Amino acid sequence: MPGRMLFRYTREEVAKHNTVSDLWVIYNNKVYDVTEFAVDHPGGPELIRKWGGKDVTKILVDPISHVHSDVAYDVLADMCMGEIVEGPSTGNNNTPLSLMDNKTMDNKNYFDEKTFDRFQPQNTDIKSDFQKEKFLDLNKPLFDQVVNSKFSKEFYLEQIHQPRHLPYSARLFANPWLELLTKTPWYMIPILWIPAVSYHLFMASELGSKLITIFFIIGIGVWTFLEYVLHRYLFHIDSLLPDHPYALTVHFALHGIHHYLPMDNLRLVMPPVLGFTIAWPISQLAYLIFPIEIAHAIMAGAKFAYIIYDVTHFHLHHSRPFGKHLREMKTYHLAHHYKNYELGYGISSKMWDYVFGTILVE
Repeated sequence: MPGRMLFRYTREEVAKHNTVSDLWVIYNNKVYDVTEFAVDHPGGPELIRKWGGKDVTKILVDPISHVHSDVAYDVLADMCMGEIVEGPSTGNNNTPLSLMDNKTMDNKNYFDEKTFDRFQPQNTDIKSDFQKEKFLDLNKPLFDQVVNSKFSKEFYLEQIHQPRHLPYSARLFANPWLELLTKTPWYMIPILWIPAVSYHLFMASELGSKLITIFFIIGIGVWTFLEYVLHRYLFHIDSLLPDHPYALTVHFALHGIHHYLPMDNLRLVMPPVLGFTIAWPISQLAYLIFPIEIAHAIMAGAKFAYIIYDVTHFHLHHSRPFGKHLREMKTYHLAHHYKNYELGYGISSKMWDYVFGTILVE
């Protein structure tokens, strides 16, 4: 932060920056460029667009709209680019204001000491985070730290649901081969699973195209239900989780790390080892219940839907959504991460959240 420079702008100048491709806001007399963040805003880009060029100081603490958490301020911090002044602007000349000077600015509605301390760069300061929270050292392999921890379950759950952000993937294992198995680029999902879908369709070919289509669609429906059940009752088994380091480690490996580091782009889709481990018993159950050809058709639909689910999950975290549904689901899923992780388990669809009463109002 010491090398960061701020410039002075008038409110009139800031007001001109109110488009999707050029979006500034004012908070506590500071100017923030939120153009790139708008697409990732949990409330959706349309909401933040409405406040382009305006002062958001009051709306950020408005209980009717939504009281923003410390995480929101952490994300905002790295976008600070200047301060508001009355009268002629100096925003385009070479009279920068050091960010570190904020601590000495008083009686002008600048950051007070407490607020300034809460504002950190968007990327987590690893050293200060560890010193403050006494949780995990992001400079060291995380798996061993959790296995050998003495955290209570309550403390562990509180910590993993306070997202951290790094510009790279944190190390999970010291062993490079084990570490490799935990990282999955999104494109590996279609590469690995489309052949499996093709195999199931081939094995179901004797049913004929009409019946294959029917059971394929049934398989898609089966996956949407499994997506919800797995997310809610396996990945978020928080209340039933034993208060033991080994249980916390399993939880962390399955899903805790995703909530702890939600923007890690190599741990957003399911690692193939875990995916195959979950898929195998489900496949065997399908073969046991249904005639073999029907089971293959259903599994083809379920695995196809799984591919869509995992690629969608990555898209919701890291891409600009196209279409109304994906925009809504991006807002919905980020609200699950940053607002209430005990609701909003649907990722590709909200349907089962409506059915089981876990809908999350963003």
